[in-house]
Amino acid sequence: MTGLAQAQTADRVYVIDQRAEVARSGTGLCWRTGFWTPAAAANDPAGCACDKDLLPKEKCEPKAAATAAPVAKAVTISSKELFDYSKSVLKPEGKAAIDREVFAKLKDVGPIKQVLVTGHTDRLGSQQYNQKLSEKRAEVVKGYLVSKGMPADKIETMGAGKTQPATGVPKCADTLPKKKLVECLAPHRRVTIEVSAEPKK
Repeated sequence: MTGLAQAQTADRVYVIDQRAEVARSGTGLCWRTGFWTPAAAANDPAGCACDKDLLPKEKCEPKAAATAAPVAKAVTISSKELFDYSKSVLKPEGKAAIDREVFAKLKDVGPIKQVLVTGHTDRLGSQQYNQKLSEKRAEVVKGYLVSKGMPADKIETMGAGKTQPATGVPKCADTLPKKKLVECLAPHRRVTIEVSAEPKK
C-alpha cells in the first residue's frame, strides 16, 4: 500500500494507486477506504465496477438513449386552389399546391408516422351535404398523397363539414349577394394536412 495515498483524493471511497486506478486485491476485489458506504460508493466513479451488486440497479444500468420527439407539420390549403366550387375533383393547381406545401417540406423529416387529412366547407348548404363533400375531398387528397408515394396505411381522413369554421377571418353577412358571400366564405373552404414524422437522422 506504500505510496497509494499520493494519488488518493478525499472524495474517493476506493483506494487509488499511483497509476490513478483503483487498487485491487489478488482476487480482483477493490480496496475500500474507511469512508466507504453504499451511498458513498454510488457517487464514486468506480462504484459500479467495484460493487455493482451493492448499489441501486438504476445507478449502474446504462441509460437508454432519449427518444427524439416526432416532428409535426400542419398545412392548410384553400379549397379554391384544390377544387372548383362544390366539386371534389383535384385541380392541377391543387396538385401543385400539395407538392409545394407538403412533399417539398417532407424532405426535412424522417419516416412518416401518421397523416391526418381533414376537409372543411363553408356554412352554405345543409350539414349533410357539406359533411359528404368534406369527406370526399379529404379522400381525394389522400388518393393524391398515396399516388405520390405516401403510405396509405399511415393516412387517415376526416370530414368536418361546416362544424369548424376558420378563425381570424372576416365575418360574412348572409345579406351579401350570393356571389360575394361565396367569395367572402372562401377561407372556410379548406383542407388541412397534418403530418407526424420521425426526425431526420
